[in-house]
Amino acid sequence: MGQTFSIHNQKRIRYAGTTCCLVVKNEMGLLIKALLGALVVVLIGVLAKTKNYAIAGLIPLFPTFALIAHYIVASERGTEALRATIVFGMWSIIPYFLYLLSLWYFTGMMRLPLALAGAVACWGVSAWLLIFLWGRFH
Repeated sequence: MGQTFSIHNQKRIRYAGTTCCLVVKNEMGLLIKALLGALVVVLIGVLAKTKNYAIAGLIPLFPTFALIAHYIVASERGTEALRATIVFGMWSIIPYFLYLLSLWYFTGMMRLPLALAGAVACWGVSAWLLIFLWGRFH
């Protein structure tokens, strides 16, 4: 008899007596994610044009991916791994802060594309350092 397995947004259907699997993607889930992403972009664009334009910087910080990551880690690894992930997440605020600080500094002396590239480089170096130190001392 065939069995159906659900893995995230995919369904694997196994047919009795065969070794092949058919992967069917859940396109509705993909459509909803795309629409939510588009909605966020529109919201940022609208807020950027208002007198409260600074709030547009808060919208991308909603912990969408953190919620997903925390759920998966807790489900697959347990509470202790989740707590360690949370502590690492707290430390990961430092690279983001350094990105913002360097972007603020670079925009005073460079054109925007170079300032953004420099700020991303600062984030990359600080994120690498955080990962290196976490692996060494945790």
